[in-house]
Amino acid sequence: MFGIGMPELLVILVIILIIFGAGKLPEIGGAIGKGIKNFKKATNEPEEIDVTSPPKKIEPK
Repeated sequence: MFGIGMPELLVILVIILIIFGAGKLPEIGGAIGKGIKNFKKATNEPEEIDVTSPPKKIEPK
């Protein structure tokens, strides 16, 4: 996995724990999860076309 082994992951997790603290980690994880979920949803949805508004007329100059 990109040349990152278990010791490197542990060092990264310890640094994150020191920076954000144990109380903020669940909030950060939830925000990242919601972001990934919204990204996947946006990439899988077809583009919506608004058919309720009338087409705009373009007047020649």
